[in-house]
Amino acid sequence: MLRSLAYLHDSELVARFQRRCGLFLVGAARHERQDKNSNFNQREKDGAISAGSRPQYEVTSWPLHFLFLVSAGLGHELFYITCLPNIHWSLDPFLCRRLVNMWTLVMYVGQATKDVLKLPRPLSPPVVKLETRVDAEYGLPSTHAMAATAISFTVLLSAPARIQFQFEVGLLIALTLSSLVCLSRLYTGMHSVLDVLCGVLLSALLLFLTFPYWEAFDRLQLSSAASPAAAPALLLLLSYTYPDAARYSTTRGDTTTILGAGAGCSVGYWVNERLGRTFEPRGPLPAPLPALTAAALARGAARFLVGAAAVLGTRQAAKAASLRALYAWYGVRGGDRAAAARRREIEVPYKFFTYAAVGLVNSVLVNRVFVLLGLL
Repeated sequence: MLRSLAYLHDSELVARFQRRCGLFLVGAARHERQDKNSNFNQREKDGAISAGSRPQYEVTSWPLHFLFLVSAGLGHELFYITCLPNIHWSLDPFLCRRLVNMWTLVMYVGQATKDVLKLPRPLSPPVVKLETRVDAEYGLPSTHAMAATAISFTVLLSAPARIQFQFEVGLLIALTLSSLVCLSRLYTGMHSVLDVLCGVLLSALLLFLTFPYWEAFDRLQLSSAASPAAAPALLLLLSYTYPDAARYSTTRGDTTTILGAGAGCSVGYWVNERLGRTFEPRGPLPAPLPALTAAALARGAARFLVGAAAVLGTRQAAKAASLRALYAWYGVRGGDRAAAARRREIEVPYKFFTYAAVGLVNSVLVNRVFVLLGLL
């Protein structure tokens, strides 16, 4: 068992996948083609690859390269705050609510597990690393794999009661999207096979354990008088008590971002329910999918542009205001601000407030702007 786990966590297994997909380390590519059984560790000793400098790479399959880079982008912040809200704006806020709730839970569990287990990411060399921002984070589990699995299958499991579609087609789409994201984590060199498999299995376990309670949680979230205070308080507490890492990484900040967005959306859903306008499909359910006419596509594009501008503008304004207030409160001077933004007492409140504001704008205000502009 331990031997199998070590094999799945081996960096060379990731490097072989990259080479099969046409991604090679410069200096190793020519030799690799001549001898596929060559050992990267030996070449490093021989001086073919310098571990002290960032390895360069060669791409021989550009279609796969772009496919996996786009797939990896589906797990980044910009996708989460501009594209996922389109489910709320253009399809069904009910589905978006389910998705946000599961995304928040799954990502917190995954991120915290990383900083508890502290298992390293694949080594470079032999692996080519195409991302640098999260390289300081630990590896297991892959939260990209967890998020892709949770998002795809939360929507798939929730949609049949809301929208008319062929379930087999939805299943194929869910499997394809989640698989592409998982494979992209190997291609970009950010995770081992073990990281990805554990991410998928952990996400599947959380879906299995929580699925029976989704309806009950919906009712509690929307109808309880305590909901708009309890949800932000709990998620803020989880942000402050996030496990300490041995070194600074983006994990705590990213987790706070997700928890803040979840808190803002949760309050927004409750507010919409109180205002009596949830923007959910009217008439008998499941409702037919909207027709893809030229006019519908144009309105959808306009909603995306207006909505993305609203949430990105909110993020920038809330971030600037919260950082300014926190720097003044803690007496941080100009030259010290970059380092100070990493301190828990500053990073947690500024990110939580910023993304709670984004969640509120996304769930409460954007659709009302669409109504005023005639886009709904």
